[in-house]
Amino acid sequence: MVNAPLSEALKRLRLSGLAESLDVRLQEATANRLEHLEFLELILQDELAVRQQRLIARRTKAASFRDQKTLEDFDWDFNCSIRRKQVFDLAAGGFLRERKDVLLVGPPGTGKSHLAQAIGLQLIHAGHTVLYRSIFDTVRDFLHDEAFDGHDKVMAKYLKPDLLILDDMGMKHLPKRSGEYLFEIIMRRHELRSMMMTSNRPLEDWGKLIGDVPAATAILDRFLQHAEVIQVTGKSYRLRRQADPAKGKSKPTEK
Repeated sequence: MVNAPLSEALKRLRLSGLAESLDVRLQEATANRLEHLEFLELILQDELAVRQQRLIARRTKAASFRDQKTLEDFDWDFNCSIRRKQVFDLAAGGFLRERKDVLLVGPPGTGKSHLAQAIGLQLIHAGHTVLYRSIFDTVRDFLHDEAFDGHDKVMAKYLKPDLLILDDMGMKHLPKRSGEYLFEIIMRRHELRSMMMTSNRPLEDWGKLIGDVPAATAILDRFLQHAEVIQVTGKSYRLRRQADPAKGKSKPTEK
């Protein structure tokens, strides 16, 4: 049994993971006659494991995912056009090391948002930082904070993470100056940190969506230079859910 002075010392050193497992580890050491170094290694591994779990939890919260999707939850048989290996290769993080970008394009409801968030979550578990925002939230962030002279602070938020996910491009037309904000983000992250975007509309429609054809052309020219484009086709999960509520319960709404 851990005594009070030792418990207090562990608390002051912020070794809560070690403190939680120490009683069990002491019993294990006695029962198995562990060497001192073996015992020390075990209790330090316990502390490191707890710290890693907390780091993942903090980074997941900071990512601001709309939903915590996983690749295991994805219905690979529903839309067979999606290549599982290609998605899992992205989740392995090679494109981050190469500072490449990713664009998922396809009709609404075909799983783009699910895949983007699931890849982001997998990369967090691998030690990376991620920020997820819808394109509407992104524009709103800049419009709101620019009114209070906070442009640099907001931009820093979008430049810092290893992966920036911008979701829902094409759901509706964007406010004026959206093209300026989006181009600045892409330009300043280009070849430094990776981005992932999803779009419900073909690339030729981006000029109309942004309301600025030259800006859209510049955005696509820069973004697609080192981007992997994934065409997502097939049926809509949402329409399946409406047609068969029983199946819809097993798979939440996708985008």
